[in-house]
Amino acid sequence: MKIAIAQINTTVGDLSGNLARILDAAKSVADQKPDLIVFPELTVCGYPPRDILYDSSFVEAVQHATLDLARQAEGLPSLLVGSFAPAPQRMYQHPSLNNVAYLMHNGEMKVAQIKQLLPIYDVFYEPRWFLPGTKTLPPIEIAGKKVGVIICEDMWDEEYPIHPGADLKALGAEMLICISASPYRRGAGEGRLYHAKRQVVSIRPANSTRDYSTSDSAQGGIPFVFVNLVGGNDELIFDGGSFVVGGEMLRMFEEEVKVLTIDDRPQTIVDSPSSMVGEEEVFRALVLGLRDFADKNNLKQAFIGLSGGIDSSVVAVIAAEALGRERVTGVAIPSRYTDARSTESARELASRLGIGFETVELEKMHNAAEQALGPERSGGVAGENIQARLRMIVLMSFVNQRGGFLINTSNKTELALGYSTLYGDMAGAISPLGDLTKVEVVTLGRWINSGLKVGKLQVEGVIPKFVMERKPSAELRANQVDPFDYEKISSEVEALVRNNQSNPAMRTSEHKRWQMGLVLKVSEKSFGRGRLMPITRS
Repeated sequence: MKIAIAQINTTVGDLSGNLARILDAAKSVADQKPDLIVFPELTVCGYPPRDILYDSSFVEAVQHATLDLARQAEGLPSLLVGSFAPAPQRMYQHPSLNNVAYLMHNGEMKVAQIKQLLPIYDVFYEPRWFLPGTKTLPPIEIAGKKVGVIICEDMWDEEYPIHPGADLKALGAEMLICISASPYRRGAGEGRLYHAKRQVVSIRPANSTRDYSTSDSAQGGIPFVFVNLVGGNDELIFDGGSFVVGGEMLRMFEEEVKVLTIDDRPQTIVDSPSSMVGEEEVFRALVLGLRDFADKNNLKQAFIGLSGGIDSSVVAVIAAEALGRERVTGVAIPSRYTDARSTESARELASRLGIGFETVELEKMHNAAEQALGPERSGGVAGENIQARLRMIVLMSFVNQRGGFLINTSNKTELALGYSTLYGDMAGAISPLGDLTKVEVVTLGRWINSGLKVGKLQVEGVIPKFVMERKPSAELRANQVDPFDYEKISSEVEALVRNNQSNPAMRTSEHKRWQMGLVLKVSEKSFGRGRLMPITRS
């Protein structure tokens, strides 16, 4: 049996664009005559649509688009496409939708499966919009085979009383296909493979303790195909990485459409190969998230406060790779406290990357602020914050003049501890490093310097030596050094974040984080929609 995996990049709400991507992908492999072309979860509307689903006009438009797709796909191989439909049961002031996989063939379509397990943890709030399917629909007939379909969380059923995959095998499924929109985070690939292997051989541990690093050597399982979304939508990054258990894996962080032959031999459960590990994977994720944020929001230019520190330097490299050097400008804003080597390192980095570079001296604005506010309001910590906020005035003047957006350069440790200035260095539309601890940023910088190819530029040691070796400093007063042992404190606050806990510093800075731009998610628990802590608490 020939299955085409269509790992495509959709945009929430772009119905015409999403349909065009679906049809283009199908046409690109039609001459290979696959028996079925499989697309990710909620492909038609894009994922995650969130509260647009409360807009009845949008829901109606998606339904029309889904029907139109089936008509336009006539003459193409059969498609398995994610969309939604009104649920038979209705809830008051609720969209009351089912998350559906549709089989489209010869201009017609039918429901192949309804998602039964709706996640409500971390960044997921699916019961807010969807109602679960009440039973597992029987396998669909494709090329004489009974193919069972499950949708994303239906594969992660180990801790649920409902087991859609097992139900499908009981109904005679000879193959399982999972259509998914599973966001990236470190270890996501291992987790998906773990659950896919469990589906194949129906292993259900009595407890929920998992070891994603182990491989089952059992044989005799049915074929399992996992098709995942790729692309960035707001803070979520979808890495693709679609695979066949015991077989091929598609590229991560790239669109790809590939026809695979699935044979009937008993499956040997082995780990699917991964194309990248460690820092490269995180870097590629952040590049994709930043690129899609800019492109999908039609933002042509990006600006960065390039201070000569490790955070802004790593962000500049990510931006240059994501957007192209011609779309990125670094702005150095030295003050009376700035080490001359900081500005020179910023200039050197910009030159190596080939991005734009501007320098604006802060002294005149700083003097004016001190004169206007007087010593009572411009000394001490207040004076330090004034400088950070004046820098944002400079940076936003570039954004307002030239268009585009400002990229934030804060890291997760600073955000957790409140070591950042509200309306100052916390400004920016999106934060590429906001889910990386300070230690992880430094590690990523070292990986970059080991020999990263940025566009057409091959540079080893692109981040200047001074930046890599200096002690972290905000340079807001003379001889200032960050007051933390980052090696120690980073792991401590990260553990608190992951366990949904807070220390006093985190509690008192909660209001700051609520006013942050988007933080690209690359860990199990990031600041943003996945951590909804109250501002007011005792």
